[in-house]
Amino acid sequence: MTERFAPAVLLDLMRRALEKSGATPAMAAATASALVAAELDGIPSHGASRIPQYCGHVANGRATGSAVPRVARERGGACLVDAGGGLAFEACALAVREAIARARTNGVAFASVANSNHFGVAAYHAEPIAEAGLVGLAFGNSPAAMPMWGGKRALFGTNPIAAAFPRRGAPPMVIDLSLSEVARGKLMVAAREGRPIPAGWALDKDGNPTTDPKAGLEGMMLPAGGAKGAMLALTVELLACALSGSAFGFESDSFFVEAGKPTRIGQAFLAIDPDALAGRDAYLERVETLVAAMLMDDGVRLPGDRRRANRERIAKEGIALAPDLAAKIRSLAGEG
Repeated sequence: MTERFAPAVLLDLMRRALEKSGATPAMAAATASALVAAELDGIPSHGASRIPQYCGHVANGRATGSAVPRVARERGGACLVDAGGGLAFEACALAVREAIARARTNGVAFASVANSNHFGVAAYHAEPIAEAGLVGLAFGNSPAAMPMWGGKRALFGTNPIAAAFPRRGAPPMVIDLSLSEVARGKLMVAAREGRPIPAGWALDKDGNPTTDPKAGLEGMMLPAGGAKGAMLALTVELLACALSGSAFGFESDSFFVEAGKPTRIGQAFLAIDPDALAGRDAYLERVETLVAAMLMDDGVRLPGDRRRANRERIAKEGIALAPDLAAKIRSLAGEG
């Protein structure tokens, strides 16, 4: 059985849980909004289930609940937002606003976020850029979970990438992917059900290929596409961390450790104004030409369509949470 919540009710409950753990009202509101959005998109792994983790990070000092994000450095179309060690969402929202404003002035903008934490669904941050009429890209690193190709120890995170492209008279086309062959959640399900995983998904803690999901969870994920995926993960690691001065994946403890050291990971957002290049009309014509060509095949679904359908359905049905998770969030919020 599950318990269903209206989005506004769950939003308020999670906001109060975060505030009671020590987050500022602004940090709590930004975080709760992002988690409700993930639930509505049908991505519960990045939704309310993260509340115990985030509250633990704030309560145990892995995240600074009193942090106020600020623009620490800037030049033209580039800026660095310092998250101050806080939860990521308020800082990322500031960076996205800066990227949009600077791209409208300069044609293109790049906003980095330093001293940050888990930033949830990457597309959540890229989509507002497209809704503002700009092409948006989002990158983020995470604690080490994948090896460099040929290596035997975890160096890179699963390092999500998202891209959002505005369209003419239609919602943006939104692409979102992490760079591991499969999500860690698939290993968790296989371990719980006592079945093996396919070769090529994971390595054990000694860097050997494994079909044992428990060994894979203790070890590391393999990158999507082999060496190509590892190179993309390296690219994200450098874009998100080297430019912002943030911690690399191997320098940060797992997100699932409440009392570890501060994460200090990084994010980056790129905004591009089509008017600065071929022009908005030319850009939109090219996008719609490609969309029409893709949709000539009956089996094609545009990226982002399923999430939008989920939003409508789940908003009507309510957000379903397992009873133990609902009870935990209520307890963190001071209820019961």
